[in-house]
Amino acid sequence: MADGFALEVPRALRQHGPIGVAVVLGSGFADVADIVERQRSISYADIAGFPLPPRHVLGHPGNLIVGEVSGVRVGVFQGRIHCYQGFSAADVAFPVRLAAAMGVRTLIVTNAAGGVAPERSPGDLVLICDHINLACANPLTGWEGPAGGTPFVAMRDAYDPALRQLALEAAADNDIPLADGGVYAWLLGPNFETPAEVAMVRTMGADLVGMSTVPEVIAARALGMRVLALSHVTNMAAAPGLSHAEVLEMGCQAVGRVRRLTLAILQRLP
Repeated sequence: MADGFALEVPRALRQHGPIGVAVVLGSGFADVADIVERQRSISYADIAGFPLPPRHVLGHPGNLIVGEVSGVRVGVFQGRIHCYQGFSAADVAFPVRLAAAMGVRTLIVTNAAGGVAPERSPGDLVLICDHINLACANPLTGWEGPAGGTPFVAMRDAYDPALRQLALEAAADNDIPLADGGVYAWLLGPNFETPAEVAMVRTMGADLVGMSTVPEVIAARALGMRVLALSHVTNMAAAPGLSHAEVLEMGCQAVGRVRRLTLAILQRLP
């Protein structure tokens, strides 16, 4: 479907066979991978072609965990790379392209985000329903589209409504507060947003702001995947004294809830 954009499975991963669901873990969520049974850990450095930074950002260890959750074959990416590290959007989407090559049809993406909407508070878990791309980057740049087709990928309902409903039901059954309908604004980073930028994205209709996720979602839609995306609000955007350490600390506080929710979602997937 996506000739010239999809990848071949590297030799190091062929022995692990196909997987049906991929999960990308954002800042502070590496321990969510503990839900995977009979797991095998493969360092990104051992995967041919994987774009590698000189050093990983804290909170993003850089491993692919392959195994099962309740009989579902899964691949969990412990950490991601970002455009602010000097990579193109297509590079950032490499894990998603790799997942497609391994058979994935459903992608779950998580991230740490700044709260923009006044009703959002640090600690909230929010399902993304749409995004605004303000990073002037796109993983499909230069792609001519699949054979006989075009590169014009539809993004309406990019965040699958049925998967969002499934996640809300999973959260309710496990007494995990979860909000639906967050609009995520992607800015390049690595600096945190200025107060004026926060005011701008609020005016545009954003509820959340961050430095990731959007390239992965665009790539997933080009590759025919269904997408579910979860933001953890770690701070109010442009808050005084904001630091990456604070983001990671908030992630550690939420990892238990995210682990339980991810497990419950995976158990409900058909």
